Amino acid sequence: MTNHVHLMIRAKEGYLLQDIVRDFKKFSCKAVIKAIKENYEESRKEWLLKQLETKEGYSLWRGDNKPIELWSNAVITQKLNYIHQNPVEEGLVFKAEDYMYSSAYDYTGENGMIDILVID
Repeated sequence: MTNHVHLMIRAKEGYLLQDIVRDFKKFSCKAVIKAIKENYEESRKEWLLKQLETKEGYSLWRGDNKPIELWSNAVITQKLNYIHQNPVEEGLVFKAEDYMYSSAYDYTGENGMIDILVID
């Protein structure tokens, strides 16, 4: 999506989901800031960095999350369908598998941009 991300993640034993989300946000924020700073062709560089600037540095993500426990196969299927249909509902694509940043493409039997575990 253009302004948010949906993730279905699971922590291995001994790890906490909140730590994984925190580390993901930290890593991705640093990567985006670095990409903005190092892109000499970006004419909006100063404006973009100003939008992400906080008292503590830069922030790409909101401080809250909206976690949903995936407690059954039915809930997993419903949430996966919701995630895949989100770009369609927003009018970004006509078919879910056409959104390049979605795992919906992987569910067609093809390999998408990143390795995922397809849930049957």
